[in-house]
Amino acid sequence: MSRTQIPKKAGVATLAAAAAALGLAGAPATAAPHGQAYYDYARVVDVQPVYRTVRIPRDERECWDERVAYRDGHGGSDSYTPVIVGGIIGGVVGSHIGKGRGRDAATVAGTLLGASIGRDVARSSGGYEDVHYTTETRCRVRKVYDEEERLDGYRVTYRYRGRTFVTRMPYEPGRRIRVRVRVTPVLD
Repeated sequence: MSRTQIPKKAGVATLAAAAAALGLAGAPATAAPHGQAYYDYARVVDVQPVYRTVRIPRDERECWDERVAYRDGHGGSDSYTPVIVGGIIGGVVGSHIGKGRGRDAATVAGTLLGASIGRDVARSSGGYEDVHYTTETRCRVRKVYDEEERLDGYRVTYRYRGRTFVTRMPYEPGRRIRVRVRVTPVLD
């Protein structure tokens, strides 16, 4: 017999011993000492994608045509003549009132009062206003939101030792998932 040949009985016994040592002989997962966890696999029975709605902001430009009025004023409001003439007349009238230093004060007061009256008269009469209309495009930017469905994970239903459990996972797990099992005795 050569060194590479193993007798059939010895080969089967060796494989059986190795399988038992590794826990591959079909036995359930090995038990852990009190309060410790071990890992096993559970069969996945259902997977449902879970979606969430996301609002995505974006700027949208909104434009419209609008009728606009323009006014052109002509006449007395553009001229300083009424103010000057009113000031002169007020100064002359004021200089005829009072004596000495009172006359000087009356002249200054008459000048100011006459100028103010001249300005008011010019604004209220003698001018005219043209109004013409044009159409202008007005725009504004406003925030709008688009809604989009995004995959948020998976609702996974799995069975372990005859019981059904549900969990949520960030990826699709396949036909089985790894589970952590913790066994603790109940002391009555």
